[in-house]
Amino acid sequence: MPGVRGPSEYSKEPPRHPSLKINAKAPFNAEPPRSALASSYITPVDMFYKRNHGPIPVVDDIEKYHVSIHGLVESPKQLSMAEIRKLPKYNVTATLQCAGNRRTAMSKTRTVKGVGWDIAAVGNATWGGAKLSDVLELVGICKLTAATQLGGKHVEFISVDMCKEESGGPYKASIPLSQATNPEADVLLAYEMNGEILNRDHGYPLRVVVPGVIGARSVKWLDSISVNAKECQGFFMQKDYKMFPPTVNWDNIDWSTRRPQMDFPVQCAICSLEDVAVVKERRITISGYAVSGGGRGIERVDISVDGGKTWMEASKYQKSGMQYIADDLNSDKWAWVLFKAEVDIPDNAEIIAKAVDSAANVQPENVEVIWNLRGILNTSWHRIRVLNASQVALSNL
Repeated sequence: MPGVRGPSEYSKEPPRHPSLKINAKAPFNAEPPRSALASSYITPVDMFYKRNHGPIPVVDDIEKYHVSIHGLVESPKQLSMAEIRKLPKYNVTATLQCAGNRRTAMSKTRTVKGVGWDIAAVGNATWGGAKLSDVLELVGICKLTAATQLGGKHVEFISVDMCKEESGGPYKASIPLSQATNPEADVLLAYEMNGEILNRDHGYPLRVVVPGVIGARSVKWLDSISVNAKECQGFFMQKDYKMFPPTVNWDNIDWSTRRPQMDFPVQCAICSLEDVAVVKERRITISGYAVSGGGRGIERVDISVDGGKTWMEASKYQKSGMQYIADDLNSDKWAWVLFKAEVDIPDNAEIIAKAVDSAANVQPENVEVIWNLRGILNTSWHRIRVLNASQVALSNL
């Protein structure tokens, strides 16, 4: 693509916050400290997790940059950034979550393959850009279209990003045309994040944001859009990010037996404490996030301090000064909720958090029942072991 530097020129990494936990250096993958997540409903850009499959591209000539839209469409086009910016701009607050979030905890049950993520491969941002449904109208595809007259049923996003899994080719993913052309799905071609121009880590100059769906489908550094008869046949759609049962291993896996994962399940995690924590006070505040895919709200977050024998309901909130009600018009349907609970801590406490979404989906109690060889979608109850400081002092005598 014109204006994009080659891989040999990617060596200079963008500036990043020093508190990020680096899980892999090449390609760069990092997450913030878990304590940073619950401190703000909107995740600051420098505290948003970084997920990459290859070297981070450099687009340095925005005048030459364009996105081509082609495939099974009647009027293929090339769009410049100026043309995309002329379309109506929408701001959508949406949580993106890597499918591998909480993989490290799953790996403690049985080893899995993939980048080791704690609980912070997730973040909530306000994305600004053009709706994909508006963009597709420019090539003759009407809103709420499930198939084009030429047989197109899927919209494939192709990145500038090159990765080894594609044999040095571009990262790519797709969503159904029915989702892409639905204005209510809020799929964006985003050029802003939290009111600022996208930075390199997050897809400058243009990325896709697919709310309610695993982060792997929100393609960064967008190069082109192809309307196809079949879903994307790329590596990350066909041989990764699929949910297999615990019985499947690397010797008997058949990737063709599962569809690509799209929506993410209901999830929550405690951010105010590490997995093993020592506290001085008997009464503490538990806080964290809860989120569900597909635009489903969070109906309830349950907290236990005695390993699940008894439960209390945490308070939930999104925007300051406004009551959160799941699926209410005033709530951000694509965004997480934050939760808080004041609890009294017994000796040797096991604190648990679990969420219920607006469709009454619940998190599984144990990770063993959802273990899978790629370590994706660990949505099991989040468990924290808490010791009182006085107990620790006595044990050290």
